[in-house]
Amino acid sequence: MSALELRGVSKVYGDGPTEVHALRNVDLSVEAGMLVAVMGPSGSGKSTLLTIAGSLEVPTSGEVLVDGVPVANMSRNDRARLRRRSIGYVFQDFNLLAGLTSVENVALPLELDGVTAKKARVAGMHALEELGIGDRASHFPDELSGGERQRVAIARAVVGDRHLLLADEPSGALDSVNAEAVIRLVRAACQRGVAGVIVTHDAQLASWADRVVFLRDGRIVDQTMPPPGPESLLSPGATS
Repeated sequence: MSALELRGVSKVYGDGPTEVHALRNVDLSVEAGMLVAVMGPSGSGKSTLLTIAGSLEVPTSGEVLVDGVPVANMSRNDRARLRRRSIGYVFQDFNLLAGLTSVENVALPLELDGVTAKKARVAGMHALEELGIGDRASHFPDELSGGERQRVAIARAVVGDRHLLLADEPSGALDSVNAEAVIRLVRAACQRGVAGVIVTHDAQLASWADRVVFLRDGRIVDQTMPPPGPESLLSPGATS
């Protein structure tokens, strides 16, 4: 069973002369443990695909299934619970809460789901340390650089027992060293069984994926397996 499945998904904004077809009859299946990179020019529908996959938007037509369950059949509360428990989402603008410290932002989804504050903070701290910003745990978002806020957002998305990770340009604000730290964390989540979908313009980042999907004008125009890349460093039996 796929962790994420889009069946004939289309999305239309506006009507009449202002009508925009953001997605056109998109089929996409992502298995547990798989990392899929979505590439394409600006305006090709990449971000719309992610927001629909994450149940933040409703498709005009077609069906979205998460863990085999049609999202359209869920109540608003059930969809909110799905996003909180099962889906980690990294937004381009980070969406961090200004009144919470870094570790509080990361721990929040776990606390909302009933995890004790102490356990949630421990898990949040571990995720921050994996991304090299454990020393910024007590800082508020406006005290962080853009790259640090990006890494806090990544940590929040991967913490806990998520089944699906959706990331919109996860390395966009980072230098090459920190971008690699981020993709290693995403790849490690996939090795634990998480299904990952990342939107990226970065071919180096895409080389870590199991499959690369190309969008143009709202349609999937090609899918390919990337050549062996740095992700091989994480494969079983790899040596440094």
